[in-house]
Amino acid sequence: MNARQKNLVSVLAATLVAGGLGLYTYFGVMKPEEQEAQRKEVEDKLFVTQAPDERGQDGGAPVAPVFTHLTVEMAGSKTVMELVEGRWRVTSPVSALANKAEVDGLTQELASAKFLSSLDKNPTDADLERYGLKPPVVTVTARAYVPNAQGGGAEDPSRQRTLTFHTGVENRFDGSVYVRREGDPTVYSSQGSLRFAVQKRTNDWRDHEAFPVNEPSLLRIEVKARKNAFTLERASTDQPWQLTKPVALRADGQRVASMVSMFKGYRALTFPDAEREAKVRTALEKPVVEALFVPNTGDPVRVRLAEVTLDGMQQIFTLSEWGRESVLALVDSNTVNVLDLTVSELKDKKALAFTVDDVHQLVIHPAPGGDIIRLAKTQDTQQWEVVAPIPSRAREFKVASLLGSLEKLKAAALGEARPKSWGKYGISDSSRGVVLLDAQGKELARLSLGNEVKGNPKRLWARGSAEEVLELEKSVLDALPLKLEDLMQGVPAANGSP
Repeated sequence: MNARQKNLVSVLAATLVAGGLGLYTYFGVMKPEEQEAQRKEVEDKLFVTQAPDERGQDGGAPVAPVFTHLTVEMAGSKTVMELVEGRWRVTSPVSALANKAEVDGLTQELASAKFLSSLDKNPTDADLERYGLKPPVVTVTARAYVPNAQGGGAEDPSRQRTLTFHTGVENRFDGSVYVRREGDPTVYSSQGSLRFAVQKRTNDWRDHEAFPVNEPSLLRIEVKARKNAFTLERASTDQPWQLTKPVALRADGQRVASMVSMFKGYRALTFPDAEREAKVRTALEKPVVEALFVPNTGDPVRVRLAEVTLDGMQQIFTLSEWGRESVLALVDSNTVNVLDLTVSELKDKKALAFTVDDVHQLVIHPAPGGDIIRLAKTQDTQQWEVVAPIPSRAREFKVASLLGSLEKLKAAALGEARPKSWGKYGISDSSRGVVLLDAQGKELARLSLGNEVKGNPKRLWARGSAEEVLELEKSVLDALPLKLEDLMQGVPAANGSP
């Protein structure tokens, strides 16, 4: 064997030795350490769903469990909750929708909770009493399944997991909580957040939404309150609200939306126990407020509010019913006033009823002695031009601003309806104001301004699209671009030419 061959053999031998050392290091040192870390991670978890050496789908992290059943028991309260058709329900001791936020908080805590330390592997009864585990403060039973690659497995027994554990008192030193699993005598400590997640009674687990209504989805609202009764309707959810009873007129969409939103905002304060429920239901046979909310899809929501005297105190209870669901609850006493609105509060206070895109001509009547200003939109370019008193290109942004302001213009107050004489308000056919016309010259809307409001010099009487006297703020009217120099391009010279 020559020198070159000897060197090659030496290199191969060294390579084999290095490879052997690498394999020994991995399988003899690193692999056991990795396995030990995986085992410890599993043992540290409160809710174990896989074996220490089991990996998730495609070798990734373990799949999170899907919880389907929860039982939370503490002194004087045992609550059973189940996932039904994708939504959590309280099924015992009552049948009701569950509070999604509270249940989600619990299931997330169960899926992620870990033990901080192992405190006592063989506790005595005296030790358990000291930890608050004999009897326990809370006992929780949770059922879940580990989903397969397609997300299924709810009916597969091999994928079912069940855990029962007990929580004790708080460790005042670090805020942790003492925990013990069923079938495992060891006492552990876990994060204090686990204690907050489980330590709740039945009423805490219930959904506290008393009025499940959303204004954008409604087509009809019927209300019979202490002082007022009315019906609001619209043909579709993108149409404006109309007051149909006790009179027919345009409704204020913003006021309707505000009313429903405010009403929805009142939540259940608590729920009556079995002893008081009969008295509450009897009082609801003669409600102080009745309402019906009809959505475009789904079941109508019927609401009744009644006054009930309990323990010498007058309280307001509500019963909301829709489909197969119902909520009987105590609510804030102010709830009875939210829907009790007058016609004047509900009616639309917009001065003019028109759509900006329909306007093709504008006629502005100035104060007596001034020239009438006419503007028109050209047919070919759809641009605004001043037609009179001086032909000129118009300032597009000013015309757009004027139309937008007129569309949003609202009365500060409403006066006499269908007055016999508009003249006493200083309003006539020659009053200063604005007329809006379509492409064919048909009048779309007209705003006529009159005298100052008696007793309020900051307002003017006005007449708009509705047959009632309007009170408009002078400051708002003064801000409208109604002068020729506001609307035309170029400033008029002394002789009147631009």
